[in-house]
Amino acid sequence: MEDFESSDKGRVTVYSIQGCPHCLQAKATLARLGVPLYDVDVGKHPELRAKVKELTGRSTVPQIFFNNIHIGGNSDLQNLAPGELEKLVTMVKEEPLPADAPPLPENNQSEDAAWDTDREFECEKDELADVVGDLKDGNVIGTNRRGLTLYKKSFSHDQLLTWLQKEKGMAKAEALNIGQKLLVDKYMVSVRGCGQADATFGGASGDTLYRLLEDDPHSALNAGQTATCSPIKAAELSLYLRELILKLFSDHLSADGKSVDYKGMSASPAFERYCELAIQLQRVELLSLSREEKLAFFINIYNALVIHGYLRLGAPTNMWQRYRFFNYVSYLIGGEVFTLQDIENGVLRGNRKGVAQLRRPFSKTDPRLQVALPDAEPLIHFALNCGAKGCPPIKTYTPQDIDGQLRTAAEAFLENDDACVVDFGKKEVRLSQIFKWYKADFGGTDEKLLKWVLEHMSDSPKKTSLQGVISAGKTKVTFLPYDWSSNSSH
Repeated sequence: MEDFESSDKGRVTVYSIQGCPHCLQAKATLARLGVPLYDVDVGKHPELRAKVKELTGRSTVPQIFFNNIHIGGNSDLQNLAPGELEKLVTMVKEEPLPADAPPLPENNQSEDAAWDTDREFECEKDELADVVGDLKDGNVIGTNRRGLTLYKKSFSHDQLLTWLQKEKGMAKAEALNIGQKLLVDKYMVSVRGCGQADATFGGASGDTLYRLLEDDPHSALNAGQTATCSPIKAAELSLYLRELILKLFSDHLSADGKSVDYKGMSASPAFERYCELAIQLQRVELLSLSREEKLAFFINIYNALVIHGYLRLGAPTNMWQRYRFFNYVSYLIGGEVFTLQDIENGVLRGNRKGVAQLRRPFSKTDPRLQVALPDAEPLIHFALNCGAKGCPPIKTYTPQDIDGQLRTAAEAFLENDDACVVDFGKKEVRLSQIFKWYKADFGGTDEKLLKWVLEHMSDSPKKTSLQGVISAGKTKVTFLPYDWSSNSSH
């Protein structure tokens, strides 16, 4: 790819984002043509998004220009007639760049630019980490019986209190305070009363059993090791994790953007670094997050967790595997286990039943209910997936302007013909299955659903056509088949 510098010759400009398979496919095709190619990452340069949309009328990436001529996205490039393509290539190679060529970024990156994922993450050791390390070596953790049940890798309230006083030389008041901090900071959890909020350590009875969080039996992908860093701000951590795994994903995408080498990805040292960082989610603080911070945090974590799940378990290939995948793949976040289903339906949809779910994800006594957003957020459905013909020009979500970013993602999704097709002659609108599965989020009736779609479309011939169909009345709404095919190269 060319550097961003002035030149008197023509150029092909591609606006893209990292991890977008359609962008990679377009760039691979253009590279074979031998044209001067300028790749502009609008993830790193979000200040250009509005200008690109103004020039193209589209919210998706990639967007491709030969000099100042906009040809569209990847599918438009692939469908160009050979003669037409040849003319464009000749123009770029032989004619100078016109004054109204599409913009390139300034040399200085915008403040919203992506994190430098190559820099080392600095872990500031938490003050309680050494206490936990000594506790593991202190012959306190063992098997305890309560009634007829044996609890492995556990210790009682009194055992911990005695150890802190005897081995750490603490007065009783200080030992009780440390026990409370170990609970609050999610280093340990009470064994009994699963799904209940932990009682205060000082108010617990002497035979109350505890486990270190790493010893609590669950299947979370970031479990089994204690997070020893001082808690990192949730929004910061989710942004970094998403950037890191997306870079890893991009590095293992095939040149044509059609498949991912998950096997090679899982053996990469960068993936090991990602896993170490994901452990720090265990004790992240969630309750003080604003609505905007929760949206950005959980969307980024969901998208990263899907890729992590593919790496560990492989991509699901049938309906049963998909159901199991979304109900099983999980992270330990802030001391609680969150599956993909919990994040989407419990947190981001305001604790609503998901597809094929008989009950809400969180019961009234579930501590995760405190984290759930008060209402369903319909726009999240377009941030948790990527359209088949083009992606939103956003790869990670930030609390600043999260609503604008989500609107852009919805616009990008609705531009795709596998998301929305308007048949004016038949008075029919064909929509993605997402609108069928989550109809309640979009108003619950066909009429309200169509109104929502219209309000969230960018100005385009498709929007004008939809307005016409709705105005004519008696619009038929049907749903398009959903493409579940995997993009794994193994």
